[in-house]
Amino acid sequence: MDLELSIIVISLLFFILSGAGADMDVGVYNVKEYGAAGDGQTDSTKAFEAAWCAACAVEGMATIVIPEGAYLLGPIIFKGPYKGKMVMQLKGQLLASTHLEAYTQNWIDFQYINGLVISGGGTFHGQGASTWPYNQCPKTHKCKLLPVSLVFSFVTNATISGISSVDSKLFHLQIFESRDITLDSIRISAPGDSPNTDGIHIADSTNIQVANSVIGTSDDCISIGPGSTNLTIFNVLCGPGHGISVGSLGKNANEKDVNGLTVRKCTLTGTTNGLRIKTWPSSPATLKATGFLFEDIIMNNVYNPIIIDQNYCPYANCPEMVYLIATTAKYIIRVLNLAKSLRICPSSLSSFRILLW
Repeated sequence: MDLELSIIVISLLFFILSGAGADMDVGVYNVKEYGAAGDGQTDSTKAFEAAWCAACAVEGMATIVIPEGAYLLGPIIFKGPYKGKMVMQLKGQLLASTHLEAYTQNWIDFQYINGLVISGGGTFHGQGASTWPYNQCPKTHKCKLLPVSLVFSFVTNATISGISSVDSKLFHLQIFESRDITLDSIRISAPGDSPNTDGIHIADSTNIQVANSVIGTSDDCISIGPGSTNLTIFNVLCGPGHGISVGSLGKNANEKDVNGLTVRKCTLTGTTNGLRIKTWPSSPATLKATGFLFEDIIMNNVYNPIIIDQNYCPYANCPEMVYLIATTAKYIIRVLNLAKSLRICPSSLSSFRILLW
């Protein structure tokens, strides 16, 4: 009888633990087990797609492990929805294909995902140096855009931390139509003469935080596009590059307002610009850029520490100057070794005040 009771108790315990495990199940999917070579030469795109599909079928939390090594990847889309939460643990280095004909748009796309963690200390390497000579966009608006390295579209509840992005072909990281995303301890780098290698671009997104990161490129360290609300940038080191920018705004019809931006305890060193708001003249849309706070900002050897430019146009043929964008901002800034202190174009803004410490 005691033996039968023991068997029943053990069976019950096994059943309970099995049920608990189903809720907290951690499925681990190593890309090497799906054929990824990690030698820096063999195309591992199919292996990564297979690992993602397998992980998407798991109820609970799934972890995709990318071990040390160099993995060559062509354009790839990691698309949801899936049944649980996805963790991508990147310990190795991902290398973007240098064959431009393989790309229709971006390099790595995360789409329609709720619940995503990317961490591990690894690197996304865009291998942009071989393609930068083909970028004609700084010269003309009639150009073909090069691929963005990392794009998060329609993503909710994501944390990206402890990873690096190097030498993107165009922007390093772009967030679009997403919400509740935290970027923490990110390192982004590209040479000072690499064209349009913005660090992080955010547009049409809400509740985005960038913190404790180091960004140095040839363009904006962080740029905020139309439709962005409730953004926080904290403890970011920026330089070289064009600083932290709102805009450009007003180029296209149906653009939405930018509302709620806090930039705090950031340091900009050796950048062309510091804090910039740039809008197109003769905008087809009436926009507002409001609710900005720039606080405890240190600028060292920044050529234009503050720019409010409502006549932004980088091309030879530009529209007539008609200003339709209202701007409100408050600055609390410490400026070191500056070349110019303040530049506003045009000189009149609807509502604007600056506090310089």
